[in-house]
Amino acid sequence: MFEGCLYALVAGFLGAAASLSAKLSLGADYLRQVCESGLSSWTETYDGAAACAWLHIPLRLLCGGLLFACNAVMWGFFSKALRHCSSSARATVTTTASNFISTAVIGRVIFGEIHRALWWVGISLTLCGLLMLHGSTPQTLQQEEGKKDK
Repeated sequence: MFEGCLYALVAGFLGAAASLSAKLSLGADYLRQVCESGLSSWTETYDGAAACAWLHIPLRLLCGGLLFACNAVMWGFFSKALRHCSSSARATVTTTASNFISTAVIGRVIFGEIHRALWWVGISLTLCGLLMLHGSTPQTLQQEEGKKDK
């Protein structure tokens, strides 16, 4: 069961990474700004804007490829989570909670996003539901364990 939760956590993180890749591939301004600031800090005599006029295009294509790769690997981990968890609800809620938390951390670190109190209330309720799901044992497992003991 722990293995299924671990797969679900990784699937949620990969879903957040796929969202990050989509945001970077579709938003040219952010990649261009990062490119210009990186090249200008690297050397003071080099014009970073001229190189970044074309360099952001391969970076966007790379992020688009990462979008598809992260989604494919995420579905693989989610399938393994469904196989190893005792219920599909447990795998789904764990993946969703992991995705929310990973998205918040990535958004804060990379884009400087700040979430409102209502968002934190919502994620707290989701995590409470996750803890309730993980704390409960399905009836079918309890009945099977009782039959094995007899």
